[in-house]
Amino acid sequence: MHLASLAMYVTPQPLAEATAELWSFLRHYLAQAGLSDLPESLDTTIPYDEAWLREDLLFSQTCGYPYVKRLRGKVRVVATPVYAHPGCNGPLMRSFIVVRRASTFASLSDLRGATAAINSPDSNSGANLLRAAVSPLARNGRFFGSTIETGSHGGSIDAVSSGQADCAAIDCITFANLLRFAPDRVEGVRILAETPATPGLPFITGGKVSDADVALMREALLAAITAPSLSGARDILGLVDIAMLTDADYEPVLSLARGALDTGYSDWMD
Repeated sequence: MHLASLAMYVTPQPLAEATAELWSFLRHYLAQAGLSDLPESLDTTIPYDEAWLREDLLFSQTCGYPYVKRLRGKVRVVATPVYAHPGCNGPLMRSFIVVRRASTFASLSDLRGATAAINSPDSNSGANLLRAAVSPLARNGRFFGSTIETGSHGGSIDAVSSGQADCAAIDCITFANLLRFAPDRVEGVRILAETPATPGLPFITGGKVSDADVALMREALLAAITAPSLSGARDILGLVDIAMLTDADYEPVLSLARGALDTGYSDWMD
């Protein structure tokens, strides 16, 4: 049985339900096209990053920074989702740098010496884009006074709201999802600045999956964008299109990290 895991945008609960509905549509389309051993439902037990390199992986979604750092050549990009949320521009997305609503920070430079919350050092939206935004302001390779790792964008928002951290970079898609379905989660923060934009989180498949099967998955995704039966799920997800990007299109993700290194920036360099 193949593995299907879509765990990047599944909270709050309406997103999990819409994602399951999307997979159900894709599964039916692929089965009708002749693919076999398709799981009835998405695997919700395996850690999201463990799914990426599983031998039986058929369909998943990864973050752009892990993709360019360690997954290229081991998995295949199927397509990149296009979302309608503020901060998105076609297949490109950015992060919002948030601070406590009651704070007096007025610009990025005001954050020098502050405590930053990052969800993970290998997160594009939570760490790489934040680093790219502040590294030109660094002095002697440093900008922030300290950083804490929270494990999730929601955890980073909570850290800022509670005063445990002064700022965090939140994926604009996650921020829109919380604003819509869990507004109380973000009421304690405000957007101070935006990061550069890079290609969004790609749908991937196993490195040994055939060209024909990749083409079928692309067809299924394109069909999902126009299927009337998925209009409600697409609205919940903010999903409006599918883009076919290449490895070269994701190179800017790595270029931003290299650019920070070139400035001598050393905060949480992985």
